Amino acid sequence: MHTTALLRAARDARLAPSILNSQPWRWRTGGSALELHADPARQLPHIDPHGRLMTISCGAALHHARVALSAAGHEPVVDRMPDPGRPTLLARITIGPARPPTSESLAAYDSMRRRRTERRPFAADARVPAEALTRVRAAAEAERAHLYVLDSPDVEYLRYAAQGAHTITAHDTLAAAELRQWTHRDNAADGVPPATVVPDAPRPVPVRDFGLGAEAELPPGSGDDSGAEYLVVATSGDEPADWLGAGEATSAAWLTATTEGLGASPMSEVVEIPGARVLVRTLLPTREQPQLVLRVGVPPACGPPPSPRRPATGVVTEG
Repeated sequence: MHTTALLRAARDARLAPSILNSQPWRWRTGGSALELHADPARQLPHIDPHGRLMTISCGAALHHARVALSAAGHEPVVDRMPDPGRPTLLARITIGPARPPTSESLAAYDSMRRRRTERRPFAADARVPAEALTRVRAAAEAERAHLYVLDSPDVEYLRYAAQGAHTITAHDTLAAAELRQWTHRDNAADGVPPATVVPDAPRPVPVRDFGLGAEAELPPGSGDDSGAEYLVVATSGDEPADWLGAGEATSAAWLTATTEGLGASPMSEVVEIPGARVLVRTLLPTREQPQLVLRVGVPPACGPPPSPRRPATGVVTEG
């Protein structure tokens, strides 16, 4: 029975967000345990040379699996980084005592299935309610990370960080080629499809240029992002265990935002470039390590299309 529940959780966890929708994880069941492995073959060596974003992505998948188990009435028991001799083994999940699902766990599971990456600009006349931001922050901080909401002066510095990151990336031919590889996929099971990308438009803080130009198919709408909030996911350390926790916190924040009727998209480019990351670090009230920025706002009534997902047979291994 536990094996069936763990397999179902691994399949549900395929819905987790990841850097360029690379889905850099593998799941393996063995007896009464489910193992989460990073998949180095799916690491982006030029954009993410240290594997930070790959591990954050895996952390989001880990949190998704936990949500699925909780919604099914199971207590997930997680052993993170269980074997120093196997660095790709990031977590091992077993099932604890039965626990009836709560309204919160059911809502999180529903949001897990509805969550999308919202790249369209958010409208100026629809502000994010303060109570919703409080709940999003609490969800992240229940994991092993902190979430900081940037105020207006800090958003200006975030703009400088994003502009600098984009300028450097534009002159990095290897990173540009890697980006193109993941936005022009023959295999529709991963990567960033044009249907989920909006054409370039003026915003207070520029977002990643996916290099699609006229190929970007998602109409941007009438928003200008002046109603957006920018949230920094940060950790006290900067080791793989911290990156994994940042991914779990990102997932928790994003699912809560979805439950609150908010849209979100990650801004990983401001942590990919060392200089930009240093600038973002100066915006934090403590000497913590920024791992990701989430852009959050009130989305258009009609959500964006979903990104593709790899079939379970290529992600989940039994035995």
